[in-house]
Amino acid sequence: MDGLLGEPEPSHHHVAYGGRAARSQRHLLLPVLHAIQDRVGWVSRGALEYACRRMSVPPAEAYGVVSFYARFALEPQAGSVVHACDDIVCALAGVDAPEGARRVPCLGLCERAPATLTERYGRSYQAVQTPARGSPVLASSHLLRRIGVVDPESIESYQREGGFAALRRAREVGAETVIRMVSEAGLLGRGGAAFPTGRKWESVAKAAARPHYLVCNADESEPGTFKDRVLMENDPFALVEGMAIAGFATGCEKGFVYIRDEYPLARRRVENAIGQARAAGLLYIDIEVRRGAGAYICGEETALFNSIEGKRGEPRNKPPFPVEVGLFGKPTLPNNVETLVNVLDIVNGNFANTRLFCVSGHVDSPGVYEVPMGTPLRELLDMAGARKVQAVLLGGAAGSFLVPEQLDVPLSFEGTRAIGATLGSGAVIVFDETADMKAVMMRIARFFRDESCGQCVPCRVGTKRQEEILERMFSERNGDGRADVMLLSDIAQAMRDASICGLGQTAANAIASGLTQLKVLDV
Repeated sequence: MDGLLGEPEPSHHHVAYGGRAARSQRHLLLPVLHAIQDRVGWVSRGALEYACRRMSVPPAEAYGVVSFYARFALEPQAGSVVHACDDIVCALAGVDAPEGARRVPCLGLCERAPATLTERYGRSYQAVQTPARGSPVLASSHLLRRIGVVDPESIESYQREGGFAALRRAREVGAETVIRMVSEAGLLGRGGAAFPTGRKWESVAKAAARPHYLVCNADESEPGTFKDRVLMENDPFALVEGMAIAGFATGCEKGFVYIRDEYPLARRRVENAIGQARAAGLLYIDIEVRRGAGAYICGEETALFNSIEGKRGEPRNKPPFPVEVGLFGKPTLPNNVETLVNVLDIVNGNFANTRLFCVSGHVDSPGVYEVPMGTPLRELLDMAGARKVQAVLLGGAAGSFLVPEQLDVPLSFEGTRAIGATLGSGAVIVFDETADMKAVMMRIARFFRDESCGQCVPCRVGTKRQEEILERMFSERNGDGRADVMLLSDIAQAMRDASICGLGQTAANAIASGLTQLKVLDV
Protein backbone atom coordinates (compact mmCIF):
# COMPACT_ATOMS: atom_id res chain seq x y z
CA MET A 1 0.00 0.00 0.00
CA ASP A 2 2.75 2.45 0.97
CA GLY A 3 4.39 1.61 -2.35
CA LEU A 4 1.42 3.26 -4.08
CA LEU A 5 0.84 6.14 -1.66
CA GLY A 6 4.44 6.82 -0.66
CA GLU A 7 5.89 6.52 2.82
CA PRO A 8 3.92 8.41 5.49
CA GLU A 9 5.63 11.50 6.82
CA PRO A 10 6.45 11.39 10.54
CA SER A 11 5.50 14.36 12.71
CA HIS A 12 6.69 14.50 16.34
CA HIS A 13 7.22 10.74 16.28
CA HIS A 14 3.69 10.21 15.03
CA VAL A 15 2.36 9.72 11.52
CA ALA A 16 0.74 12.74 9.93
CA TYR A 17 -2.25 12.17 7.67
CA GLY A 18 -4.77 14.29 5.82
CA GLY A 19 -4.61 17.47 3.87
CA ARG A 20 -5.28 18.24 0.25
CA ALA A 21 -2.45 15.98 -0.94
CA ALA A 22 -4.03 12.98 0.76
CA ARG A 23 -7.49 13.76 -0.64
CA SER A 24 -6.05 14.06 -4.13
CA GLN A 25 -5.07 10.39 -3.93
CA ARG A 26 -8.68 9.17 -3.67
CA HIS A 27 -8.47 7.80 -7.21
CA LEU A 28 -5.89 5.29 -5.92
CA LEU A 29 -8.41 3.59 -3.62
CA LEU A 30 -9.00 0.56 -5.84
CA PRO A 31 -5.27 0.01 -6.55
CA VAL A 32 -4.66 0.19 -2.79
CA LEU A 33 -7.43 -2.33 -2.08
CA HIS A 34 -5.97 -4.65 -4.71
CA ALA A 35 -2.53 -4.31 -3.13
CA ILE A 36 -3.96 -5.29 0.27
CA GLN A 37 -5.84 -8.30 -1.05
CA ASP A 38 -2.98 -9.49 -3.27
CA ARG A 39 -0.74 -9.58 -0.20
CA VAL A 40 -2.99 -11.24 2.40
CA GLY A 41 -6.00 -12.56 0.45
CA TRP A 42 -8.64 -10.21 1.88
CA VAL A 43 -9.27 -6.64 2.98
CA SER A 44 -9.27 -6.60 6.76
CA ARG A 45 -10.83 -3.87 8.87
CA GLY A 46 -7.43 -2.77 10.11
CA ALA A 47 -5.96 -2.53 6.62
CA LEU A 48 -9.01 -0.62 5.37
CA GLU A 49 -8.84 1.86 8.25
CA TYR A 50 -5.13 2.42 7.64
CA ALA A 51 -5.84 3.11 3.96
CA CYS A 52 -8.63 5.52 4.95
CA ARG A 53 -6.31 7.48 7.22
CA ARG A 54 -3.63 7.67 4.55
CA MET A 55 -6.08 8.88 1.90
CA SER A 56 -8.48 10.93 4.06
CA VAL A 57 -11.42 8.79 2.95
CA PRO A 58 -14.27 8.30 5.46
CA PRO A 59 -14.25 4.62 6.56
CA ALA A 60 -17.97 4.18 5.87
CA GLU A 61 -17.47 5.46 2.34
CA ALA A 62 -14.47 3.16 1.77
CA TYR A 63 -16.46 0.20 3.10
CA GLY A 64 -19.20 1.05 0.62
CA VAL A 65 -16.62 0.84 -2.15
CA VAL A 66 -14.89 -2.39 -1.11
CA SER A 67 -18.21 -4.16 -0.51
CA PHE A 68 -19.51 -3.10 -3.93
CA TYR A 69 -16.96 -5.08 -5.95
CA ALA A 70 -17.23 -8.87 -6.15
CA ARG A 71 -13.48 -9.48 -6.37
CA PHE A 72 -12.73 -8.02 -2.93
CA ALA A 73 -13.12 -10.33 0.08
CA LEU A 74 -14.07 -9.00 3.52
CA GLU A 75 -13.42 -12.30 5.28
CA PRO A 76 -10.17 -14.32 5.45
CA GLN A 77 -9.57 -16.63 2.48
CA ALA A 78 -7.19 -19.48 1.87
CA GLY A 79 -3.78 -18.65 0.45
CA SER A 80 -4.95 -19.98 -2.90
CA VAL A 81 -8.46 -19.55 -4.29
CA VAL A 82 -9.94 -21.16 -7.40
CA HIS A 83 -12.68 -19.26 -9.23
CA ALA A 84 -14.78 -21.58 -11.40
CA CYS A 85 -17.03 -20.08 -14.05
CA ASP A 86 -20.63 -21.36 -13.95
CA ASP A 87 -22.00 -19.04 -16.62
CA ILE A 88 -23.73 -19.98 -19.86
CA VAL A 89 -20.88 -21.42 -21.94
CA CYS A 90 -19.09 -23.17 -19.09
CA ALA A 91 -22.38 -24.70 -17.96
CA LEU A 92 -22.79 -26.16 -21.46
CA ALA A 93 -19.30 -27.67 -21.19
CA GLY A 94 -19.79 -28.89 -17.63
CA VAL A 95 -18.63 -26.61 -14.81
CA ASP A 96 -15.16 -27.57 -13.58
CA ALA A 97 -15.48 -26.59 -9.92
CA PRO A 98 -13.07 -28.38 -7.56
CA GLU A 99 -13.97 -28.65 -3.89
CA GLY A 100 -13.81 -25.28 -2.20
CA ALA A 101 -13.90 -23.33 -5.48
CA ARG A 102 -15.88 -20.10 -5.76
CA ARG A 103 -18.48 -20.13 -8.50
CA VAL A 104 -18.33 -16.91 -10.48
CA PRO A 105 -19.91 -15.38 -13.59
CA CYS A 106 -18.23 -15.39 -17.00
CA LEU A 107 -14.42 -15.17 -16.84
CA GLY A 108 -14.05 -14.18 -20.49
CA LEU A 109 -12.38 -17.51 -21.29
CA CYS A 110 -15.31 -18.98 -23.19
CA GLU A 111 -13.21 -20.63 -25.90
CA ARG A 112 -11.52 -22.63 -23.11
CA ALA A 113 -14.69 -23.72 -21.31
CA PRO A 114 -14.97 -24.95 -18.62
CA ALA A 115 -12.82 -22.09 -17.33
CA THR A 116 -11.12 -21.40 -14.02
CA LEU A 117 -8.93 -18.66 -12.57
CA THR A 118 -6.59 -19.46 -9.68
CA GLU A 119 -5.23 -16.74 -7.40
CA ARG A 120 -2.29 -17.23 -5.03
CA TYR A 121 -1.84 -14.49 -2.45
CA GLY A 122 1.36 -13.35 -0.75
CA ARG A 123 4.50 -11.33 -1.42
CA SER A 124 4.50 -12.64 -4.99
CA TYR A 125 0.83 -12.58 -5.96
CA GLN A 126 -0.08 -14.77 -8.93
CA ALA A 127 -3.22 -15.17 -11.00
CA VAL A 128 -3.35 -18.08 -13.44
CA GLN A 129 -6.05 -18.64 -16.04
CA THR A 130 -7.16 -22.01 -17.33
CA PRO A 131 -4.42 -23.24 -19.68
CA ALA A 132 -5.43 -22.82 -23.31
CA ARG A 133 -6.30 -26.10 -24.97
CA GLY A 134 -5.70 -25.39 -28.62
CA SER A 135 -8.01 -22.38 -28.56
CA PRO A 136 -8.17 -21.28 -32.19
CA VAL A 137 -8.11 -17.70 -33.34
CA LEU A 138 -8.99 -17.45 -37.01
CA ALA A 139 -7.22 -14.39 -38.32
CA SER A 140 -7.86 -12.47 -41.50
CA SER A 141 -5.62 -9.96 -43.20
CA HIS A 142 -6.86 -7.13 -41.02
CA LEU A 143 -7.32 -6.74 -37.24
CA LEU A 144 -6.01 -10.17 -36.32
CA ARG A 145 -3.20 -10.37 -38.85
CA ARG A 146 -0.42 -9.89 -36.30
CA ILE A 147 -1.63 -12.57 -33.89
CA GLY A 148 0.71 -15.54 -33.97
CA VAL A 149 3.21 -13.51 -36.00
CA VAL A 150 4.29 -10.80 -33.56
CA ASP A 151 5.86 -11.51 -30.17
CA PRO A 152 3.39 -9.73 -27.82
CA GLU A 153 6.19 -8.90 -25.40
CA SER A 154 8.62 -7.35 -27.93
CA ILE A 155 8.28 -3.88 -29.40
CA GLU A 156 10.97 -4.71 -31.95
CA SER A 157 8.88 -7.64 -33.22
CA TYR A 158 5.85 -5.35 -33.51
CA GLN A 159 7.81 -2.70 -35.38
CA ARG A 160 9.12 -5.28 -37.87
CA GLU A 161 5.49 -5.90 -38.84
CA GLY A 162 4.82 -2.21 -39.42
CA GLY A 163 4.10 -1.25 -35.83
CA PHE A 164 3.86 2.48 -35.02
CA ALA A 165 3.76 3.43 -38.72
CA ALA A 166 0.18 4.62 -38.22
CA LEU A 167 1.21 6.82 -35.31
CA ARG A 168 3.98 8.38 -37.39
CA ARG A 169 1.54 9.06 -40.22
CA ALA A 170 -1.00 10.54 -37.81
CA ARG A 171 1.53 13.05 -36.56
CA GLU A 172 2.52 13.89 -40.12
CA VAL A 173 -1.02 14.64 -41.34
CA GLY A 174 -2.18 16.34 -38.13
CA ALA A 175 -4.94 15.90 -35.58
CA GLU A 176 -7.78 17.39 -37.64
CA THR A 177 -7.00 15.17 -40.61
CA VAL A 178 -6.93 12.06 -38.40
CA ILE A 179 -10.36 12.89 -37.00
CA ARG A 180 -11.66 13.45 -40.52
CA MET A 181 -10.25 10.05 -41.58
CA VAL A 182 -12.02 8.31 -38.71
CA SER A 183 -15.29 10.11 -39.50
CA GLU A 184 -15.13 9.38 -43.23
CA ALA A 185 -14.36 5.71 -42.57
CA GLY A 186 -17.71 5.45 -40.80
CA LEU A 187 -16.22 3.57 -37.86
CA LEU A 188 -18.89 2.76 -35.30
CA GLY A 189 -17.96 1.85 -31.73
CA ARG A 190 -17.39 -1.87 -31.27
CA GLY A 191 -18.41 -1.99 -27.62
CA GLY A 192 -22.12 -2.47 -28.29
CA ALA A 193 -23.63 1.03 -28.57
CA ALA A 194 -22.33 1.55 -32.15
CA PHE A 195 -21.90 5.32 -31.71
CA PRO A 196 -20.01 7.07 -34.54
CA THR A 197 -16.39 7.19 -33.37
CA GLY A 198 -15.42 10.26 -35.40
CA ARG A 199 -18.21 12.34 -33.91
CA LYS A 200 -17.09 11.44 -30.41
CA TRP A 201 -13.46 12.29 -31.20
CA GLU A 202 -14.44 15.63 -32.71
CA SER A 203 -16.49 16.58 -29.65
CA VAL A 204 -13.62 15.89 -27.26
CA ALA A 205 -11.10 17.71 -29.46
CA LYS A 206 -13.28 20.84 -29.51
CA ALA A 207 -14.04 20.81 -25.77
CA ALA A 208 -12.62 23.94 -24.13
CA ALA A 209 -12.14 22.57 -20.61
CA ARG A 210 -8.78 21.01 -19.78
CA PRO A 211 -7.37 18.47 -19.29
CA HIS A 212 -8.83 15.93 -21.69
CA TYR A 213 -8.85 12.26 -20.71
CA LEU A 214 -8.77 9.10 -22.84
CA VAL A 215 -10.27 5.93 -21.38
CA CYS A 216 -9.97 2.53 -23.01
CA ASN A 217 -12.84 0.38 -21.79
CA ALA A 218 -11.36 -3.12 -21.49
CA ASP A 219 -13.82 -4.27 -18.83
CA GLU A 220 -15.08 -7.00 -21.11
CA SER A 221 -17.64 -8.61 -18.81
CA GLU A 222 -20.47 -9.50 -21.20
CA PRO A 223 -20.95 -13.31 -20.99
CA GLY A 224 -19.65 -14.98 -24.13
CA THR A 225 -17.31 -12.11 -25.07
CA PHE A 226 -13.51 -12.43 -25.15
CA LYS A 227 -12.25 -10.66 -28.29
CA ASP A 228 -10.69 -7.74 -26.41
CA ARG A 229 -8.80 -10.18 -24.19
CA VAL A 230 -7.42 -11.94 -27.26
CA LEU A 231 -6.26 -8.61 -28.72
CA MET A 232 -4.64 -7.45 -25.48
CA GLU A 233 -2.91 -10.76 -24.84
CA ASN A 234 -1.64 -11.25 -28.37
CA ASP A 235 -1.32 -7.76 -29.89
CA PRO A 236 -0.98 -5.29 -27.00
CA PHE A 237 1.24 -2.83 -28.87
CA ALA A 238 -1.58 -2.27 -31.38
CA LEU A 239 -3.84 -1.11 -28.57
CA VAL A 240 -1.13 1.20 -27.21
CA GLU A 241 -0.58 2.65 -30.69
CA GLY A 242 -4.31 3.16 -31.17
CA MET A 243 -4.52 4.99 -27.85
CA ALA A 244 -1.53 7.16 -28.77
CA ILE A 245 -3.25 8.16 -32.03
CA ALA A 246 -6.56 8.86 -30.28
CA GLY A 247 -4.83 10.90 -27.59
CA PHE A 248 -2.92 12.92 -30.17
CA ALA A 249 -5.99 13.60 -32.31
CA THR A 250 -8.21 14.72 -29.44
CA GLY A 251 -5.63 16.50 -27.29
CA CYS A 252 -5.79 14.10 -24.35
CA GLU A 253 -3.09 14.59 -21.74
CA LYS A 254 -3.77 11.37 -19.81
CA GLY A 255 -5.04 7.92 -20.73
CA PHE A 256 -6.33 4.97 -18.73
CA VAL A 257 -6.80 1.35 -19.78
CA TYR A 258 -9.42 -0.18 -17.47
CA ILE A 259 -8.89 -3.96 -17.67
CA ARG A 260 -11.13 -6.40 -15.85
CA ASP A 261 -9.45 -8.16 -12.94
CA GLU A 262 -10.09 -11.58 -14.46
CA TYR A 263 -7.59 -10.82 -17.27
CA PRO A 264 -4.18 -11.01 -15.52
CA LEU A 265 -2.20 -11.93 -18.65
CA ALA A 266 -3.78 -9.13 -20.69
CA ARG A 267 -3.00 -6.68 -17.91
CA ARG A 268 0.66 -7.71 -17.70
CA ARG A 269 1.17 -7.54 -21.45
CA VAL A 270 -0.50 -4.17 -21.88
CA GLU A 271 1.57 -2.74 -19.00
CA ASN A 272 4.70 -4.15 -20.63
CA ALA A 273 3.74 -2.66 -24.01
CA ILE A 274 3.15 0.76 -22.46
CA GLY A 275 6.50 0.61 -20.70
CA GLN A 276 8.41 -0.37 -23.84
CA ALA A 277 6.66 2.25 -25.98
CA ARG A 278 7.38 4.93 -23.38
CA ALA A 279 11.04 3.89 -23.15
CA ALA A 280 11.30 4.10 -26.94
CA GLY A 281 9.95 7.64 -26.92
CA LEU A 282 6.86 6.69 -28.91
CA LEU A 283 4.17 7.77 -26.45
CA TYR A 284 2.96 11.36 -26.53
CA ILE A 285 0.35 10.65 -23.85
CA ASP A 286 0.74 9.29 -20.35
CA ILE A 287 -1.11 5.94 -20.24
CA GLU A 288 -1.89 4.03 -17.05
CA VAL A 289 -3.46 0.60 -16.58
CA ARG A 290 -6.25 0.37 -14.02
CA ARG A 291 -7.51 -2.95 -12.71
CA GLY A 292 -11.22 -3.62 -12.39
CA ALA A 293 -12.62 -5.47 -9.40
CA GLY A 294 -15.46 -7.65 -10.61
CA ALA A 295 -18.45 -5.50 -11.54
CA TYR A 296 -20.27 -6.05 -14.84
CA ILE A 297 -21.78 -2.60 -14.49
CA CYS A 298 -18.33 -1.03 -14.96
CA GLY A 299 -18.61 -1.85 -18.64
CA GLU A 300 -20.93 1.17 -18.68
CA GLU A 301 -18.65 4.12 -19.30
CA THR A 302 -19.77 6.44 -16.50
CA ALA A 303 -19.70 3.62 -13.94
CA LEU A 304 -16.16 2.94 -15.15
CA PHE A 305 -15.25 6.60 -14.56
CA ASN A 306 -16.52 6.36 -10.98
CA SER A 307 -14.45 3.22 -10.48
CA ILE A 308 -11.26 4.92 -11.68
CA GLU A 309 -12.04 7.80 -9.32
CA GLY A 310 -12.12 5.36 -6.39
CA LYS A 311 -15.88 5.18 -6.01
CA ARG A 312 -18.61 2.56 -6.29
CA GLY A 313 -19.12 1.65 -9.93
CA GLU A 314 -22.54 3.24 -10.27
CA PRO A 315 -23.67 4.89 -13.53
CA ARG A 316 -24.23 8.61 -13.80
CA ASN A 317 -27.19 10.35 -15.33
CA LYS A 318 -26.79 11.63 -18.89
CA PRO A 319 -26.61 14.44 -19.89
CA PRO A 320 -24.01 15.73 -19.34
CA PHE A 321 -22.24 13.32 -21.65
CA PRO A 322 -18.66 12.11 -21.15
CA VAL A 323 -17.30 14.16 -24.05
CA GLU A 324 -18.21 17.26 -21.99
CA VAL A 325 -18.14 16.10 -18.36
CA GLY A 326 -16.50 12.71 -17.91
CA LEU A 327 -13.63 11.38 -15.83
CA PHE A 328 -12.80 13.79 -12.98
CA GLY A 329 -15.44 16.10 -14.45
CA LYS A 330 -13.41 16.80 -17.60
CA PRO A 331 -13.96 16.05 -21.33
CA THR A 332 -13.32 12.34 -21.82
CA LEU A 333 -12.99 10.05 -24.83
CA PRO A 334 -14.15 6.50 -24.03
CA ASN A 335 -13.46 3.77 -26.62
CA ASN A 336 -13.13 0.02 -26.34
CA VAL A 337 -10.17 -2.11 -27.43
CA GLU A 338 -11.47 -3.26 -30.82
CA THR A 339 -12.48 0.30 -31.76
CA LEU A 340 -9.01 1.66 -31.03
CA VAL A 341 -7.21 -1.12 -32.91
CA ASN A 342 -9.34 -0.33 -35.98
CA VAL A 343 -7.89 3.19 -36.01
CA LEU A 344 -4.49 1.89 -37.15
CA ASP A 345 -5.90 0.58 -40.44
CA ILE A 346 -7.93 3.76 -40.96
CA VAL A 347 -4.86 5.97 -40.67
CA ASN A 348 -2.81 3.61 -42.84
CA GLY A 349 -5.53 3.67 -45.51
CA ASN A 350 -6.53 0.00 -45.45
CA PHE A 351 -9.66 -0.02 -43.26
CA ALA A 352 -11.81 -3.02 -44.19
CA ASN A 353 -14.79 -2.55 -41.82
CA THR A 354 -14.57 -6.05 -40.43
CA ARG A 355 -16.00 -7.17 -37.11
CA LEU A 356 -14.70 -9.57 -34.48
CA PHE A 357 -17.08 -12.24 -33.21
CA CYS A 358 -16.57 -14.51 -30.22
CA VAL A 359 -18.04 -17.89 -31.11
CA SER A 360 -18.49 -20.43 -28.32
CA GLY A 361 -20.83 -23.10 -27.02
CA HIS A 362 -21.70 -26.13 -29.11
CA VAL A 363 -19.19 -25.60 -31.91
CA ASP A 364 -16.14 -27.63 -32.97
CA SER A 365 -13.79 -24.63 -33.15
CA PRO A 366 -14.61 -21.92 -30.58
CA GLY A 367 -12.60 -18.74 -30.89
CA VAL A 368 -12.44 -15.21 -32.28
CA TYR A 369 -13.46 -14.85 -35.92
CA GLU A 370 -12.96 -11.77 -38.07
CA VAL A 371 -15.45 -11.40 -40.90
CA PRO A 372 -16.63 -8.51 -43.10
CA MET A 373 -19.65 -6.59 -41.85
CA GLY A 374 -22.78 -8.11 -43.36
CA THR A 375 -21.52 -11.72 -43.40
CA PRO A 376 -24.50 -14.06 -42.87
CA LEU A 377 -24.61 -15.60 -39.40
CA ARG A 378 -24.95 -19.04 -40.98
CA GLU A 379 -21.59 -18.60 -42.73
CA LEU A 380 -19.92 -17.71 -39.44
CA LEU A 381 -21.45 -20.75 -37.75
CA ASP A 382 -20.23 -23.00 -40.57
CA MET A 383 -16.71 -21.64 -40.10
CA ALA A 384 -16.85 -22.52 -36.41
CA GLY A 385 -18.32 -25.97 -36.96
CA ALA A 386 -21.71 -25.44 -35.34
CA ARG A 387 -23.67 -28.61 -34.64
CA LYS A 388 -27.42 -29.17 -34.88
CA VAL A 389 -28.45 -25.67 -33.88
CA GLN A 390 -31.39 -25.22 -31.56
CA ALA A 391 -30.71 -21.53 -30.90
CA VAL A 392 -28.03 -18.83 -30.99
CA LEU A 393 -27.63 -16.13 -28.37
CA LEU A 394 -26.35 -13.09 -30.26
CA GLY A 395 -24.86 -10.24 -28.24
CA GLY A 396 -24.37 -12.04 -24.93
CA ALA A 397 -26.68 -11.97 -21.92
CA ALA A 398 -27.93 -8.53 -22.99
CA GLY A 399 -28.62 -9.80 -26.51
CA SER A 400 -31.32 -11.90 -28.16
CA PHE A 401 -32.00 -15.52 -29.00
CA LEU A 402 -32.22 -16.45 -32.67
CA VAL A 403 -33.72 -19.68 -34.03
CA PRO A 404 -32.60 -21.72 -37.10
CA GLU A 405 -34.98 -19.85 -39.39
CA GLN A 406 -33.09 -16.61 -38.65
CA LEU A 407 -29.53 -17.79 -39.24
CA ASP A 408 -29.25 -16.07 -42.62
CA VAL A 409 -29.41 -12.65 -40.95
CA PRO A 410 -26.54 -10.38 -42.09
CA LEU A 411 -24.14 -9.60 -39.26
CA SER A 412 -24.47 -5.85 -39.56
CA PHE A 413 -26.08 -3.21 -37.39
CA GLU A 414 -28.88 -2.75 -39.91
CA GLY A 415 -29.37 -6.46 -40.56
CA THR A 416 -29.76 -7.46 -36.94
CA ARG A 417 -31.88 -4.41 -36.14
CA ALA A 418 -34.35 -5.51 -38.83
CA ILE A 419 -35.16 -8.69 -36.89
CA GLY A 420 -35.17 -7.03 -33.47
CA ALA A 421 -31.70 -8.26 -32.49
CA THR A 422 -28.33 -6.59 -31.96
CA LEU A 423 -24.67 -7.33 -32.58
CA GLY A 424 -23.88 -6.06 -29.10
CA SER A 425 -20.39 -6.98 -27.97
CA GLY A 426 -19.89 -9.61 -30.68
CA ALA A 427 -20.79 -12.66 -28.59
CA VAL A 428 -22.22 -15.64 -30.50
CA ILE A 429 -23.20 -18.52 -28.21
CA VAL A 430 -24.46 -21.66 -29.97
CA PHE A 431 -26.86 -24.17 -28.40
CA ASP A 432 -27.46 -27.56 -29.98
CA GLU A 433 -30.50 -29.77 -29.46
CA THR A 434 -29.22 -31.08 -26.13
CA ALA A 435 -29.18 -27.68 -24.42
CA ASP A 436 -31.69 -26.99 -21.63
CA MET A 437 -32.89 -23.55 -22.68
CA LYS A 438 -34.92 -23.05 -19.52
CA ALA A 439 -31.74 -23.42 -17.48
CA VAL A 440 -29.95 -20.99 -19.80
CA MET A 441 -32.67 -18.37 -19.38
CA MET A 442 -32.66 -18.81 -15.61
CA ARG A 443 -28.87 -18.31 -15.57
CA ILE A 444 -29.27 -15.06 -17.52
CA ALA A 445 -31.95 -13.83 -15.11
CA ARG A 446 -29.75 -14.68 -12.11
CA PHE A 447 -26.80 -12.92 -13.75
CA PHE A 448 -28.64 -9.63 -14.09
CA ARG A 449 -30.12 -9.87 -10.59
CA ASP A 450 -26.59 -10.31 -9.20
CA GLU A 451 -24.98 -7.63 -11.37
CA SER A 452 -27.52 -4.84 -10.94
CA CYS A 453 -25.72 -2.09 -9.02
CA GLY A 454 -28.94 -1.37 -7.14
CA GLN A 455 -28.81 2.37 -7.68
CA CYS A 456 -32.16 2.74 -9.46
CA VAL A 457 -35.41 1.06 -8.45
CA PRO A 458 -36.56 -0.15 -11.90
CA CYS A 459 -33.42 -2.24 -12.35
CA ARG A 460 -32.90 -3.25 -8.72
CA VAL A 461 -36.46 -4.49 -8.29
CA GLY A 462 -37.13 -5.45 -11.90
CA THR A 463 -34.21 -7.88 -12.24
CA LYS A 464 -35.22 -9.58 -8.98
CA ARG A 465 -38.87 -9.88 -9.98
CA GLN A 466 -37.88 -11.13 -13.43
CA GLU A 467 -35.91 -13.98 -11.89
CA GLU A 468 -38.72 -14.86 -9.44
CA ILE A 469 -41.42 -14.92 -12.11
CA LEU A 470 -39.31 -16.94 -14.53
CA GLU A 471 -38.54 -19.48 -11.82
CA ARG A 472 -42.23 -19.78 -11.00
CA MET A 473 -43.15 -20.19 -14.66
CA PHE A 474 -40.62 -22.97 -15.19
CA SER A 475 -41.38 -24.86 -11.97
CA GLU A 476 -45.19 -24.72 -11.70
CA ARG A 477 -47.09 -26.92 -14.11
CA ASN A 478 -50.48 -25.43 -13.30
CA GLY A 479 -49.50 -21.77 -13.10
CA ASP A 480 -51.02 -19.04 -15.24
CA GLY A 481 -48.23 -18.86 -17.81
CA ARG A 482 -49.95 -16.32 -20.05
CA ALA A 483 -50.46 -13.87 -17.17
CA ASP A 484 -46.83 -14.28 -16.11
CA VAL A 485 -45.64 -13.57 -19.65
CA MET A 486 -47.67 -10.35 -19.65
CA LEU A 487 -46.28 -9.42 -16.23
CA LEU A 488 -42.72 -10.00 -17.45
CA SER A 489 -43.46 -7.81 -20.45
CA ASP A 490 -44.68 -4.99 -18.19
CA ILE A 491 -41.57 -5.27 -15.99
CA ALA A 492 -39.32 -5.27 -19.05
CA GLN A 493 -40.97 -2.11 -20.37
CA ALA A 494 -40.57 -0.38 -17.02
CA MET A 495 -36.87 -1.28 -16.91
CA ARG A 496 -36.32 -0.07 -20.48
CA ASP A 497 -38.12 3.22 -19.86
CA ALA A 498 -36.82 4.17 -16.43
CA SER A 499 -33.46 2.51 -15.73
CA ILE A 500 -30.46 4.84 -15.50
CA CYS A 501 -28.17 2.79 -17.73
CA GLY A 502 -27.99 0.08 -20.34
CA LEU A 503 -27.91 -2.78 -17.85
CA GLY A 504 -31.47 -2.23 -16.72
CA GLN A 505 -32.57 -1.21 -20.19
CA THR A 506 -31.37 -4.50 -21.74
CA ALA A 507 -31.71 -6.93 -18.81
CA ALA A 508 -34.96 -8.34 -20.20
CA ASN A 509 -33.93 -8.63 -23.86
CA ALA A 510 -32.76 -12.24 -23.85
CA ILE A 511 -35.59 -13.36 -21.57
CA ALA A 512 -38.23 -11.74 -23.76
CA SER A 513 -36.78 -13.15 -26.98
CA GLY A 514 -36.38 -16.57 -25.36
CA LEU A 515 -40.03 -16.70 -24.36
CA THR A 516 -41.23 -15.75 -27.85
CA GLN A 517 -38.62 -17.59 -29.91
CA LEU A 518 -37.77 -20.78 -28.05
CA LYS A 519 -41.25 -22.06 -27.19
CA VAL A 520 -40.17 -23.02 -23.68
CA LEU A 521 -43.77 -22.66 -22.42
CA ASP A 522 -47.07 -24.05 -23.63
CA VAL A 523 -49.02 -20.80 -23.50
